[in-house]
Amino acid sequence: MGLNDKVVISAALTGVAANRQQCKWIPYTPVEIAEEALRAYNAGAAIAHIHGREHDGTPSWRVEIFREVMQEVRKRCPIIINFSTGAVGVDRDTRIGHIRELKPEIAALNMGTMNYAKYSPKRRNFVFSLVFQNPFDDIMFFLDTMNRNGVKPECECFDLGHVESILPLMDMGLLKNFQVSLVMGVIGGMGATARNLAHVSSVVPLGAAWQVIGISQEQWLLVGTALALGGNIRVGLEDNFYLSPGKMAEGNGPLVEKAARMARDIGREPATVAEAKAILGLREAEEGTREAK
Repeated sequence: MGLNDKVVISAALTGVAANRQQCKWIPYTPVEIAEEALRAYNAGAAIAHIHGREHDGTPSWRVEIFREVMQEVRKRCPIIINFSTGAVGVDRDTRIGHIRELKPEIAALNMGTMNYAKYSPKRRNFVFSLVFQNPFDDIMFFLDTMNRNGVKPECECFDLGHVESILPLMDMGLLKNFQVSLVMGVIGGMGATARNLAHVSSVVPLGAAWQVIGISQEQWLLVGTALALGGNIRVGLEDNFYLSPGKMAEGNGPLVEKAARMARDIGREPATVAEAKAILGLREAEEGTREAK
């Protein structure tokens, strides 16, 4: 089986908004996050996407928190680390500080400003509604920092225009080695449909690896679609709590297990860490490579 038949599975371990009132398996502390990274790794994930949390679960952008998370993950497994830079109401220097200091293999890069909301049909109202600001000046500032520190940008695209915004940044020479994440199911962005994914994935620049990020239980429809289209996939408690309607996952491991099983069912094998690095063009980590699952 060649690399073209492999699928890179990312696990989004904790997010910034979900809490234990919603799902009691959400990790907060660096040790808890690292334990979830290990469970995701053992289940078939090659990448852990991580947000910082204070010990009480509130969002954190402190470099010290991210450093401790990185250290704890590295004690347990060689999974590729992807740190978030996404935030609302936080200055851009704070949002990128941990990337500059810690130099993870990958860092998330939000590709455009958008309305970002959650809607409740039952209440017929928004649960929350905000503006997620990511102007080009900030995007270029983040890219410059990532490029200077050898960190691969993960271009998080919530709409078609975000994908097409990659092109001028490529032309400027700011975006070279990058991956694309197609985020679907956020109110204000692309709807979580197979038809949308088929189209927007066709707009991804030729040669760039892409993955789908499906929000809520539509995640599984989108995982299946991405697998059929040859894309990579992300699952995890940041995006979706449920294995099936009414059945909540007891941590990130079961979500990755289901994603890996879906991949194998159609003849694709989860990529090892070493294979994922080859597929994504990542530098080798000092901790070594992962043996085949």
